[in-house]
Amino acid sequence: MEVLQITDTHLFADKNADFLGIAPWHSARAVVDAILENATELTPLAHDFILATGDLSQDQTPASYRHFSSLMSELAPPVFWLPGNHDDGQLMQAELDAAGISNAKHLVCGQWQMLLLDTQIPGETFGELSSAQLSLLEQAITHYPEHHLLLAVHHQAVPVGCAWLDQHNLRNSEALKALLMQHKAAKVVLCGHVHQGFDEYHQGIRFLASPATCIQFKPLSDDFALDSMAPGWRALSLYPDGRLSTQVWRLPHHAFAPDFSATGY
Repeated sequence: MEVLQITDTHLFADKNADFLGIAPWHSARAVVDAILENATELTPLAHDFILATGDLSQDQTPASYRHFSSLMSELAPPVFWLPGNHDDGQLMQAELDAAGISNAKHLVCGQWQMLLLDTQIPGETFGELSSAQLSLLEQAITHYPEHHLLLAVHHQAVPVGCAWLDQHNLRNSEALKALLMQHKAAKVVLCGHVHQGFDEYHQGIRFLASPATCIQFKPLSDDFALDSMAPGWRALSLYPDGRLSTQVWRLPHHAFAPDFSATGY
């Protein structure tokens, strides 16, 4: 099974709106074009699903979600999504529903199951899983104990090494990890939020984060800092025996240069 992760598009109603030196619609447009070009080059390889892991909008407008839906309509696979801390969850669902984008949060495909959990706390930058969301995870691993698990969330559940970012993490990550430890099949946690590539194992669980389609945050930085790495996305291949291979793809270097003098947003 082939999966694409697209995350943190931070779209505005105005396609030309500036976000720390980058116009997010234009960088997302370039990412979609690159995915389409790669798919042509890699034919017959096709992707079965797209996981959009939050912060799809920056200004929380209907038009920003319509821009996202329009861009995703150019990619053949179905899209599944979850909100980030910058999203308006109710508006997001209404607009994506209207565009025909599925609201499904649990998918069972072959020997894998994919679960998308909502870590958004309205008005807060950090995330947390409600008891209801944790119950969904418990039900998934109870009902499908033999299926490998790809869990998608917005906030990072383990530190990525950026002090300013790690204070805005998933606050009850220990509860999440405790449940995952009960699952005997392979388990992978995929997040957005941190605008950088990340791939580490903790207690037998693989944690992945991926570049945004707009600005990138500089890895291992204690204070807010932007990175010179280009916008990108992640491709994942899930095998029946629980193996997962993955690659981060990026636009050409310097394709979109941010404002490095920015001290936050």
